[in-house]
Amino acid sequence: MSAMNRKLIQALAETICKQVKHFNKTEAECLIRLFNGLVGDVTRPGRVVHGLDRGAFRNILHNTFGMTDDMIMDGVFRAFDKDNDSFISVKEWIEGLSVFLRGTLDEKLKYCFNVYDLNGDGYISREEMFHMLKNSLTRQPTEEDPDEGVKDLVEITLKMMDHDHDGRLSYADFEKAVREENLLLEAFGTCLPDAKSTLVFEQHAFQDPLEH
Repeated sequence: MSAMNRKLIQALAETICKQVKHFNKTEAECLIRLFNGLVGDVTRPGRVVHGLDRGAFRNILHNTFGMTDDMIMDGVFRAFDKDNDSFISVKEWIEGLSVFLRGTLDEKLKYCFNVYDLNGDGYISREEMFHMLKNSLTRQPTEEDPDEGVKDLVEITLKMMDHDHDGRLSYADFEKAVREENLLLEAFGTCLPDAKSTLVFEQHAFQDPLEH
């Protein structure tokens, strides 16, 4: 790595770590280098790359964090891609990872709600719950109509979480339910890494760059 490149990365890390919680400057530098490496993997000659596209990002979620649900992975991409330009910039990468890997309950509440709000209208609707729960449940071959079981589950979930009884979950409903029972944070599908994959990712990302 050239001295110029190193200086640029250090300057960028300094700016980003002032705006993003949970990572210090050294960690931010490591994440920038990792990002640059990942973007480099998808670069084609003559093509300008603005960041990680959906495909490259989903590969990371699948290969590094073991995610398999397409609908949830798309939701995680949307939660990271705050400016909706279909690319994850280096700042969005670090901001997203700070919540994904080390977020407080408040931060994870907002993140999970955004993942589950498939159409971005500020509510998790019956239809959205149905699609996510149907996707996350393994179908038993003996079941005559698995959709009926999923519909029942949606109604049970609404009974537990829909505090204002309007047939959909607002952020206030979701927050209240999760604060009362933390296990409901990922009620509609796994969208956060487990402790083991977090540890593996951080060990890989934050090792001394001179060891590479």
